[in-house]
Formats: sequence, C-alpha cells, structure tokens
Amino acid sequence: MNDARAQRVGPDYRVLMLTPNRRDAELTRSLLGAAGVATGICRDLEALRHAVEAGAGCLMVAEEAITAAAQRALAEIIEHQPPWSDLPLLILTRLGATSATVNAALASLGNVTLLERPVRVATLVSAVRVALRARHRQYDLRSRFEAQALLVTIVASSDDAIISKDLDGIITSWNAGAQRLFGYTAEEAIGRPVTMLMAPDRQHEASEILERIRRGERIDHHETVRLRKDHTPVHVSLSVSPLVTADGRIVGASKIARDITERRRAENALKEADRRKDEFLATLAHELRNPLAPIRNSLHVLELAGSSDPAVEYVRGMMERQVNHMVRMVDDLMEISRITRGKIELRRERVELDTVIRNAIETSQPLLDAGGHALDLALPREPMVLDADPVRLAQVFANLLNNAAKYTEGPGTIRVAAWRENGSAVVSFRDAGIGISAEMLPRVFEMFAQIDDARRRSRGGLGIGLTLVRDLVQMHGGSVSAHSPGPGQGSEFIVRLPLADGPAVVPVQPRAKPSMLQPLRVLVVDDNHDAADSLGMLLRFLGAEIQLAYDGNAALVALESFDPDLVLLDIGMPGMDGYEVAKRIRRHPGFAHLKLIALTGWGQEEDRRRTTAAGFDHHLIKPTGIEALRGLVATVEARDANRRNSHQTSDA
Repeated sequence: MNDARAQRVGPDYRVLMLTPNRRDAELTRSLLGAAGVATGICRDLEALRHAVEAGAGCLMVAEEAITAAAQRALAEIIEHQPPWSDLPLLILTRLGATSATVNAALASLGNVTLLERPVRVATLVSAVRVALRARHRQYDLRSRFEAQALLVTIVASSDDAIISKDLDGIITSWNAGAQRLFGYTAEEAIGRPVTMLMAPDRQHEASEILERIRRGERIDHHETVRLRKDHTPVHVSLSVSPLVTADGRIVGASKIARDITERRRAENALKEADRRKDEFLATLAHELRNPLAPIRNSLHVLELAGSSDPAVEYVRGMMERQVNHMVRMVDDLMEISRITRGKIELRRERVELDTVIRNAIETSQPLLDAGGHALDLALPREPMVLDADPVRLAQVFANLLNNAAKYTEGPGTIRVAAWRENGSAVVSFRDAGIGISAEMLPRVFEMFAQIDDARRRSRGGLGIGLTLVRDLVQMHGGSVSAHSPGPGQGSEFIVRLPLADGPAVVPVQPRAKPSMLQPLRVLVVDDNHDAADSLGMLLRFLGAEIQLAYDGNAALVALESFDPDLVLLDIGMPGMDGYEVAKRIRRHPGFAHLKLIALTGWGQEEDRRRTTAAGFDHHLIKPTGIEALRGLVATVEARDANRRNSHQTSDA
C-alpha cells in the first residue's frame, strides 16, 4: 500500500498523543501533519479516555507519562476495546536501557511499539503509518464482524426457514424459522439428510436440486410440498443458491423455504369461488333459456301463421325484440365468463375492416331503426386488412353501435368512421347521447359498470358489454378507449387494431336455406311441455311430421313406433336424462341412421363435450332461432328419408 492510500481521514485515524511536555507534543503534531496524519493532543489520562471513545487510529505516549496509575488507565482503555480491536500503542522511550516501566507496558498493554528518542522524523512517520495500516485492517475486520452479526440476526429472526446443506444433501445449519416451520430443533436436524423433509414421491427433487447447484445454478421460487416432523404436509416456496468459497469452489447450498400454505389455501378458495360463479352463471343461463324457448318458438309460429291485424303484428314484433334482448344478455353473461377463464380462442383470418363493420351494422340495424337513429358512415376507399376473428370483431363493433343507439335520446345521428394511422386501423363510434362524466370514464370498461344516468333511464343491459369489447379487442392485440366532454354531450369510443399484410380472404357465400323443411319425421323430447309443444307446432308449420315425448322412457317407446329421421332431445330431464337416452339410442343397431340434436339450456364447453361423448351429432342452445333450426335440420340427408321409404317398400 502506498503513502496516499495509507492516509485516512476522520477520528478513527487520529494519532492521540499523551506527553508531559506540551512543546514536544506540538512539534510532533507539526511533523505528522506535514505527512498528512491527523493528530490529537490529550492533556491527561481522562482526556485520552474520552478521545479514544470518539475514535483513534493509534496512541503515542511518552515513557515519562507512564506512571503506575497511567499504566492501569491505559490497560483499562485497551481492555474495553471491542473484540476486533488491537489498538496500536507507540511508546517514546528514553535513551538507553529498557526501564522497568517499559517492560511492564510491553507485558500488559498488548500491541506496543517502542521508539527510542531521539527518533528520526522518517522513522517516526513510518512507524505511525504502519500502525495506521494495521488499524485500517482492523476496521475491515470490524465491518465483516458487523455484517456477519447482522446476517446472524437476520437469519435468527427470519420467519422463513433458512437452511444450509453440503453437496451430499446433509444439513449443516438450521435457523429458528426452520424449527417453527418444520418442527425439528437444530440439534435434531443438523447432520441429517435433507430428504427427511420430503415424502417418498418427492425425494427425487433433492438430487435434481443438488445437480443444479453443482452446475452453479440458482433455483428461484420453486413451489413444492415438504413434511413437518409430525408428517403433516406444508406447501413451501424454495429459493436455493450455491455456497461458494473465496477460491470459487461450490461446497454446498443455502436454502430459504417460505410457508405458502395460507396463500395456497386462499388461491384454492378463489378457484372454488370462481368455479361456483361459473356454475351459477351456467345454471342461471339454463334456467333463463328454458322459459325463453317456448316463447321464441311461439313467436316464430305467429310469424309463419301471419296476421292481417297490425296490432297483433306490432305486439309480436315487440315481444320478439324483447326476447332477443334477453337472449343477448344471457349470452353476454356466458361470454364474459369464458373470456375471463381463457376459454375463447380466436379464429383468425385475413378480413377487410369494411366487411366487419357492415356485418356489425346489419346486426345492430333493428336497434338503430327502433330508436329512429341515422347512421353516418365515413369509411376509407382503400381496403384495410386485419388478421382477426370476423365474428368476434363484428361482436365488438355491434356492441359499440348498440350502446350508441341505447344512450342517444330520440332520433339522433351516430357516426362511424375508420382510418389508417401508424400501422393501425382506427375505428371511431361517436354519438350525441347522454355522455359520460369524468369520474366514470376510467371505470367505463369495468364489469357491471353503468353510469348513473343510464340506470335512471333504464336503458337495459347488465353492464358487461363494454367489458366484452375491451377483452375481445385486447385479444386481437388492439386497444379501446372512451372519450366524452361530459354528461349530455355525447361520447366517442375509439378502437385501434393492428393492420395485417396481404389480401383478405374472400368468404364463401353459404347456400340459401330452404324456407320449408324436407318432409322428415322429427321426434321432439323435452320435459317442459310448453317448450316441446311450441317447438312441435313450429316444425309442423315448416313441413315436418312431428311426434312429442315428455320424458326419456317415452322417447325410447316412440322410437319404435314412429321411426324418426331426427331427434331433438333435451338434456336436463328428470329420471332418464338426455345423455342416457342418447347412449341407449346409439347402442341400438336399428337407430344408427338417426341424427341426434341436443336442444338444451346448458351451453358451456364441458356441456358440448358431454353431448358429443354421448353420441349427439349437434348441440343447439335454447332458445333456438328458426334459421339455426332450419340449417341443422337441413343437414339430414335426403337418403335418410329415402331409407324409410325403401324399407317400407321392401316390407310390402
């Protein structure tokens, strides 16, 4: 270490001097000051004691100042030093043989260096610097001791289990937190293999962790299960680090185990609550759909029957709009549940934005017409292609249009504009409706959020439409924002979506559905008499031959006598449910030709998997629209009807 590095500042590096001769002390201060060494002159032993308490690099004492009392005082000062301290003492001796005083000092005062006077200046400065360098190393040692003491305190007081082990997996240290967590004392744990904390089916983890430690890897937040002393399991999060020596050798591992049992319990409680919520929503949707089914069927019958009375047509149209509104709310409930659980997958394709917007307008047109609203479209001439699910995106735009229509007073104008901006397609939906307050704007996309004014005016809806919009847009990699100058001043919703390269896929136009069904035999099975009767009436209007059954056993009997081409079968029937009826039909070789369609209020993915497993060909959700019914019934091939005719001819 060079002189510059040896020079330190502060009281911890002072040379404290005790000498009877003030002039000698001042001279020594001047010489050491010139060498950059800080000094302090003490007039007596008491002053020296106080100065040492404030900090000292070394002591310099003249031999003549070391009386018997002074020697005892110096010994006391040395004795009260902390364990890391070995305070250097420089004694300026008289010329000649070593005196009894000096010998006694050498024997009792520890780290003593003798400087015989007269001493050369270079020798004095050199001796002081050597003492201060030694003192500096002591301060380094103090810092290590303090850090170690702090670490020991942290380890001892930690609520986490802190354990160390060697590379053979033998426990070498065990803190109080480990005792609290696992129940073993340090005496019981140290020296035993760490596998004592593992169930037999998890003991492979010990070797896997040690293998990673040998490679110098760190394991962070590994969640697993360990065993307490009483063999009860405890969920823990483990962080394991290699123990490395100064020369870089890995000699073991330190492990922190945190009890996450309560967190796991809370997570499981949340999952259970989420499961119960989904179960409740599914049950609610089922119970709401069941009474809606006969109402919608009856409305279709009235539509097909026709009426010359304008009042009847007005009432029928009003009821149909309200049923459709109710169905949309039920569907929204299930949609938001599926999205939050990650159960919806986008069916992406290259699609033009213009096409999606116009499909959404077609969906929302009845609501726009009902409010007497005009639609102002400002769409670009050049195509903007998106990589998107056209059905889901149309759902987004239709929801925003429906909102604008519902919350715009009387006949109004709703403006839909689209443009290209920084590689994104931007679509704006602006209305002159009731507006949104500044307080409500940040919460407008939250589930069940509705502005106060909307509640008072009973606009309908559950307050989840905008949540659906936000989630579906984000699934497309886009964003949606709401803007409004304030209540009564209208609002604007802006959707941003990433543009895609390449042309849009030209959709294949579906074949037109026939207005009437083929002359098929259809067995309708439903324990809800109103639902079965109304659906049978509707199918008769469409040209089908109908047989009704109100339970599973009656359905199996009707199969033998009626010989249908198609069975529309409810699922949730008492006694023999629809699943069991379907399985029995599929086990009968004479009914292999039958098309089975589940017609049910249960519409979750698990319900669809169960109907497929039971042998159903299709799954329709109540209340079924007439076009959906026509489409599925039309899939029954003509040869199925011909099969029956051929069978009858051969019998003849």
